[in-house]
Amino acid sequence: MANVKDKKNNLQPLKIKGVNWVGVQTLIQKEVGRFVNVYTQTVVAPVITTLLFYSVFALAFGGITRTIGDISYLTFLAPGLVMMTMVQNAFANTSSSMIIAKIQGNIVDVLMPPLSALELYVGYVIGGIARGLSVGTVTAIAIYLVVGMEIHSFLTIIAFAVLGNMMLATIGLMAGIWSQKFDHIAAVTNFLITPLTFLSGTFYSISQLPDFWQSLALYNPFFYMIDGFRSGFIGHADGNVLVGFVFLSVINIILSISCYFMLHTGYKIKS
Repeated sequence: MANVKDKKNNLQPLKIKGVNWVGVQTLIQKEVGRFVNVYTQTVVAPVITTLLFYSVFALAFGGITRTIGDISYLTFLAPGLVMMTMVQNAFANTSSSMIIAKIQGNIVDVLMPPLSALELYVGYVIGGIARGLSVGTVTAIAIYLVVGMEIHSFLTIIAFAVLGNMMLATIGLMAGIWSQKFDHIAAVTNFLITPLTFLSGTFYSISQLPDFWQSLALYNPFFYMIDGFRSGFIGHADGNVLVGFVFLSVINIILSISCYFMLHTGYKIKS
């Protein structure tokens, strides 16, 4: 009996050699705790803003009677707004976390522990994804309670939600590493994130655009992100959902590798 008890007491969770799981988990908890502690600003406020956007566009464009194909405009608009809100918050979480740490000088608290560049990347990005998905879930519930939303493919919704949030969380982390002050973050938001979001078909179908702009939209990763996510709700996509999935996966791989090397070399965070 004593030997059995000793064996039970010696049981330990599975570990992968070389991975600092405690450090990664702590970093994730830190990143999640940042937005949970101020949830009125990081979760409630974006939900209210999205509902206001939804109301304004519905009234301005005759959303009650207008249709896009066989789909009402209100049904078409809702998923795009949910995705837009999600990715903007994923970007905000990682970018603000890094730039605040650099400006306040406590970036050393992250660099000193035995965390590799890959572990830092995983911790920050998972925190950004968690915030994006949290905001998206609450926003979707709020819209559902107001006007209703149907689900055509839950797997498609999850796949594009994760890919979209991962992409923007990675871009946010890269922007935070590159930036020296908050004005630099604002520049990335104003000249990259916002234009690509508004030109992605969030508020309209790209089939309404001239041929040249339709072709150009097919090179915008934000289009595939929103189009694929929307197709999970309405069962229709302006583009090819499989192509969009592959395109976003490749973009995420490229961005992840680039961000890893920025962290690995200590670009603008160790100097």
